[in-house]
Formats: sequence, C-alpha cells, structure tokens
Amino acid sequence: VQLQASGGGLVQTGGSLRLSCRASRRTGSNNAMGWYRQTPGKEREFVSCVDWRGGTTSHADAVKGRFTISRDNAKDTVYLQMNSLKPEDTAVYYCFVDRRSMCSGSPQSWGQGTLVTVSS
Repeated sequence: VQLQASGGGLVQTGGSLRLSCRASRRTGSNNAMGWYRQTPGKEREFVSCVDWRGGTTSHADAVKGRFTISRDNAKDTVYLQMNSLKPEDTAVYYCFVDRRSMCSGSPQSWGQGTLVTVSS
C-alpha cells in the first residue's frame, strides 16, 4: 500500500490545518489508519488512530481535545483536523496503515510525511 499525505504548511499559534492521506488501494475494509509525528533528534511519536470502520479513535494526550481523526473509506482517505495549534505541534506528520483492523500500534505502511510548522 502506498500512502500520499498532504495538507501541511505554516500556520500561526491557535490556527488550524487539515491533513489528508490517501491510500493507493482499498484499505477501508481491512486496516486501521492514523498519524505519527517526528521532530529532529526525537523518535517518531503516535498522534492519532482510527479503526477500519471509523467508529473508534484514539489520540495522544498531547493532542486530545484539539485534533480529530476521521476517514472516508469510499475515498481510501484518512484525515487529521488540527485545531488550536501550538508551536510544539511543529513536526513532520506521517500517516500509516495499521497491520490490524483495530488500532494496534503496529504500523504496516508509511506515507512520505508532510511538514507542519506552527509559528509563535
């Protein structure tokens, strides 16, 4: 599965962005999908995940209440709506396909990453 992420950019503190990630083939009936992020010198960290049906989501504590993950299986696409952005949200965001239908913390495939920069 190839993943194409988009939607990153430069935004001011308090602003919003929506990331998108489209899979090259149908995954909606099989796999959970989600996002990690990474900053220079740090390990990639989990952000959000949504199960194959879109009914169950999970978020890292750092983004709870500000980020919302959703998916459109008809378009093989997962979205990350990011509101109330903070400078510490600055990172390269990577979408992933999970090995399982529920969020298991086991990425199977990765997108190429999209840079989000939040200015103070």
